[in-house]
Amino acid sequence: MSLKTKVLIAGIGGASLGTEIAKCLSLAKRYSIYGCDISTIAFGHYMNDFEKTFVADTNNYVESVISICKKNKIRYIIPGGEKPMVLLAKGAKQMMDADVTVVSNSPEVITTFSDKKKGFEKLSSLGFTIPLTKEISESKDLEKFPFPAIVKPSSGTGGSDSVFLAEDKDQCLAYLELLKRNKRKAIVQEYISLDEGEFTIGVLSLPDQSVVDAVVMKRVFNSKLSISFQNSSGLISSGYSQGLIADFPKFKKQAIEIAKAVSSSGAINIQARVKKGVLIPFEINPRFSASTYLRALAGFNEIDFALQNLVSGKKKFSFRVKEGYYLRSFDEIFVPLKKEKK
Repeated sequence: MSLKTKVLIAGIGGASLGTEIAKCLSLAKRYSIYGCDISTIAFGHYMNDFEKTFVADTNNYVESVISICKKNKIRYIIPGGEKPMVLLAKGAKQMMDADVTVVSNSPEVITTFSDKKKGFEKLSSLGFTIPLTKEISESKDLEKFPFPAIVKPSSGTGGSDSVFLAEDKDQCLAYLELLKRNKRKAIVQEYISLDEGEFTIGVLSLPDQSVVDAVVMKRVFNSKLSISFQNSSGLISSGYSQGLIADFPKFKKQAIEIAKAVSSSGAINIQARVKKGVLIPFEINPRFSASTYLRALAGFNEIDFALQNLVSGKKKFSFRVKEGYYLRSFDEIFVPLKKEKK
């Protein structure tokens, strides 16, 4: 019997990307799954999917993760969130020197799309339709800007963190001031109506930039879990996508074109709304997204495919996407006081 490939997930907080990745790896049944987190009470420490988990050093994160890999003979790491992804991307040379492979997009793509302003400038320069997007430094920059509008930090907005829907200029300026006081740069973005739908699209490319496929989900907002913010002007979705996975060929084609144009060499997740039949991305995350397990349940286990390519060089994958509604909720767990991870 062949040995299972050892994989470390860096970042395993509850209801997070990291725990969804663990479920994808368990589903594939070909991996020994390890995890690490800076928190001693991260949900993943207490999941049955993991063979072993560790507490990473927050002050020397990259070195700590490399040490875990060396001691346990782990070759592959998957970032379990945006912060681990950015930190590990910055430590790319250290990881390479340690013979550890980070299963992620290229550092260039990560750098570009981890900054929203840079990311949308890139898309616009490539000819893609984007929402009107501006970096605001003073009140006059908002002259003639259409409202309602989305206000969000330029970085660290995974799961719609700190994203606000401003109904008018006064609300917009007030929220911009709040972000400024918290030392966060921000952009203001045109709000695209939900009338023609919101879509989450996962596109997987291999390191040679060849596209394996894309899976499109039309989001539903039947529960508070999927809604980050709502007022009389509209709705902001949360990071907990759920909805209808089905054949949307036009939007799938547009998403693949984006992945190719930006030279994606890993997973990329496109959040978009539709206006006059055109897919308009409002958020692009250059990583596996928290909806990855829903795609795996549908038959497209992108994490397994990416790892198979790295381990054996495999490029062709047989799968059939099962159309239907993919819904989610939370799990609960009890951790006795003396069982806290050390």
